[in-house]
Amino acid sequence: MRPKITIIGIGPGNVGDMTGRAMTALREAEIIVGYKYYIPFISGIVCEKAEIIQNGMRQEEARIEKAFEIAAEGRDVCVISSGDCGIYGMAPLVFEMIRREDADIEVEVIPGISAFQKAASLLGAPMGHDFCVISLSHLMTPWQVIEQRIKAAADADFVTAVYNPKSNGRYWELHRLKELFLSVRHPATPVGYVRQAGRAGETVKVTNLAEFDPEDVDMFTVVIIGNSNSFEWNRHIVTPRGYYTGKTGEKEKLGQSIMIESFRTIEKELSNPDIPLNLKWPLLHAIHTTADFDMENIIKVDEDAVERIYKRLTEGGVKTIVTDVTMAASGIRKGALARLGLNVKCYLNEPQVAELATSKGLTRTQAAIRLAVKEDPDALYVFGNAPTALMELCSLIRRGEAHPAGIIAAPVGFVHVCESKHMVKPFTDIPKIIVEGRKGGSNLAATLVNSILCWPDAGMLKPGRDV
Repeated sequence: MRPKITIIGIGPGNVGDMTGRAMTALREAEIIVGYKYYIPFISGIVCEKAEIIQNGMRQEEARIEKAFEIAAEGRDVCVISSGDCGIYGMAPLVFEMIRREDADIEVEVIPGISAFQKAASLLGAPMGHDFCVISLSHLMTPWQVIEQRIKAAADADFVTAVYNPKSNGRYWELHRLKELFLSVRHPATPVGYVRQAGRAGETVKVTNLAEFDPEDVDMFTVVIIGNSNSFEWNRHIVTPRGYYTGKTGEKEKLGQSIMIESFRTIEKELSNPDIPLNLKWPLLHAIHTTADFDMENIIKVDEDAVERIYKRLTEGGVKTIVTDVTMAASGIRKGALARLGLNVKCYLNEPQVAELATSKGLTRTQAAIRLAVKEDPDALYVFGNAPTALMELCSLIRRGEAHPAGIIAAPVGFVHVCESKHMVKPFTDIPKIIVEGRKGGSNLAATLVNSILCWPDAGMLKPGRDV
């Protein structure tokens, strides 16, 4: 019989994370070759009579040469490798040397649990979708190649596990990886890292890409960066595979994924992507709806306006959104309204509006707003068509009759449009989103409302929850 080299993946270091097949092979082994740091991990498993041959770091080839010498004597030998022996392990080297020497040796590979798998299990479920693993060690791989792989992983939205993130001599590489990921990934992307996974001194931490500190990492750490769908929950990281659709159904999930991809594209094409989220979130919605990047110049958002309006609608007792025309009302997502317990009203077609307009010499939209303020003075007021309606609201605010939770000022046209938007600006205590100039429209006003209703999703840049 041909001599045999068995390459065993012993897992990350804890006997409980070792496969049954690996444990059986170790118990039966008569000769074991391995790195001296890993020998204690198997000391309670191997036979007392087993011959142990060990050496130090960076002597991998010497270990395999010793295994070859033993095999050449006609004896079987086991080579141990931490984690999985085929992932940054000893298996490739054994096959390379057999090929080089044209040796007549049988090889058996026994897989093990890799360090990134153990780290992932401690972090929750971060590897739930497509992923890659990158080593930052450039002892044998040029840094230029490693950087190309980092860029590709970041651009392709892979969940990314990072091996060999740092050492005494390599201090800057992980900082560069973070920089590259932040150039294309959202700062709130979840990041988890585990030190000594499965071993004594194990520590587990969860943060996000912006707050991740590479200085908190050493050579015994595995770092895992989520993708655009990953989320942090209860100090765990979860990357959905897509099986669970909740109550929305598959079509809705597909629609949301398309919208998320559109937002990513828009964000990359912004002339200034480094703007506050309070502005970026409604701006991305506006460009997505209009395909007009001039929105960067004309969308004006009061400080914290989106968050302030959202809190008034969800925590402040305001449950009504009033629109100037029915088209604006129809564009506000019904799923979001139902989820938050809100209602939308357009008073334009109320029977008393025509009579009020005729008797007071008002436009119908002015009369509708006057009626709306009597019934809902604290509502969120939304204008996507009629500048006279917005002007009427301004007059009612000045008279102390209206106290809006917020104002969306996006009337469109050529007469009184710019003036109506200027008229609303002095109300500094009312949070506002204004579309400057002549541009606007009911669809634009509605999408700005939708951006408010899904404000909790802004941090991860995940639009379309209610699509």
